[in-house]
Amino acid sequence: MPRSSRFSVALHVLTHLADTAQPLTSERLAGCVGTNAVVVRRTLAGLREAGLVASSSGPGGGWSLARDPSRVSLQDVYTGLGERLLNGIDVTGPGVRRAPGGSCRIQRAVAGTLDEFLADAEQLLAARLARITVADLAAQLGPSALPRHHSRAG
Repeated sequence: MPRSSRFSVALHVLTHLADTAQPLTSERLAGCVGTNAVVVRRTLAGLREAGLVASSSGPGGGWSLARDPSRVSLQDVYTGLGERLLNGIDVTGPGVRRAPGGSCRIQRAVAGTLDEFLADAEQLLAARLARITVADLAAQLGPSALPRHHSRAG
């Protein structure tokens, strides 16, 4: 199963938004991230529903943070995207899908144990993500880390 890049795209985009006072268009953000503007819009749509970003139309419109970046945790972003980060492990195994009704008791036991493990790991990950904010990410960059056209002055 391919890994989802939505979380890293979201963090990249949010860090750009934290670094500018003006709204940025999906096209401009897509250029920064190296993806398609549709990917940016789809990613930010869920974050808008979660109250993390806002969008405006018309001249000078685009995406902006709806909250101060110090009040947007990585857990907020993770939750706003509505997907699991630890989704690359097949807890059922191929035999459960082939067996009528998934009747192999050993594979059910293995899947149950792995599901429990993944749930615990997701909780630990969410707790760690809650301690990091978008402002923390932006602060790691320093004043000259982002391209000049994205700075507050330019």
